[in-house]
Amino acid sequence: MSRLVWACRREAVDRPPVWIMRQAGRFLPEYRATRAKAGSFLALCRTPELAAEVTLQPVTRFGFDAAIIFSDILLPLAPMGVEFAFPDEGGPRIESALSGPGEWARLEVPRDGRGTAFVAEAIALVRGKLPAEVALIGFCGAPWTLASYLIEGGTSRDHAAVRAAMLSHPDEFRRLLDVLADAMAAYLRQQVAAGAGVVQIFDSWAVALSAPSYGDFVVPALTRLLRQLDDLGVPRIVYVSGGHLVPVLAALPCEVVSLDWRTDLAAAAAVLPGKAVQGNLDPAALLAPPEAVRAATRAMLERVPASGYVANLGHGILPATPIASAQAFLDVVREPR
Repeated sequence: MSRLVWACRREAVDRPPVWIMRQAGRFLPEYRATRAKAGSFLALCRTPELAAEVTLQPVTRFGFDAAIIFSDILLPLAPMGVEFAFPDEGGPRIESALSGPGEWARLEVPRDGRGTAFVAEAIALVRGKLPAEVALIGFCGAPWTLASYLIEGGTSRDHAAVRAAMLSHPDEFRRLLDVLADAMAAYLRQQVAAGAGVVQIFDSWAVALSAPSYGDFVVPALTRLLRQLDDLGVPRIVYVSGGHLVPVLAALPCEVVSLDWRTDLAAAAAVLPGKAVQGNLDPAALLAPPEAVRAATRAMLERVPASGYVANLGHGILPATPIASAQAFLDVVREPR
């Protein structure tokens, strides 16, 4: 069993396991070379051999305790009838935003998994090449974050359209979240069947909501998603941006809550009894020189709980991150204690 799985279950480990969100990405020269070979981001995601190649690159270079499959949270929306694109600038775009309940009602849960079979194929390839002690993480987007993309049409600064839609059509919006929860549960089950031993759900835009709204609308859908994974026996990590939301996450049926960089680790662990925590160095800290990175990492580690901790960043690693700074972060996490 892997160090990551032990820590997720709050079992004893010799040191915190460490991986980095978006670790297979643009800060690595080997990734940029493979991306150029693929021709486009979507081609890279949808070609199992290339997706497996970039998934393994950061593990080969840094010796992370986990690989996370190279993919994107929007990909499982395609078999639901949603068209999207990834332009070179400005983030992903939904071709036709779903502005109201009529459009939401047309979304259905894919039944056969064929629309995302390439992800399962990439996972199987990676698992076959990873050492047994290195965990493989599958992932999906959370219902709220996916709903935001669908309704806003892309990345949003204030998420005003999706917040207004939620309040204007509360019953229909809850049904939308439930459909997305069911679709993502099926998608994660497919990934686990292919070889993923840990799953993470990304709620990157959770920070746009108040704690009462998140508890009322989103927590039931997240719970619905997570409960459909109960029988798999794999650790479930939920990444939620926004420290103000941590108290409403305590009852989620997951093993780990991953925290953004604005959230105090010790305070969060105190209100999440029985759960491990993950995070949460500011990704911008890795733009600093290695000695500054080492100092920031040591300060973070002073706030971690005695058991049940996974070292990571508080969001995805930035493309401009120097290799030396990423290595400095890892070196400190691995220091004897």
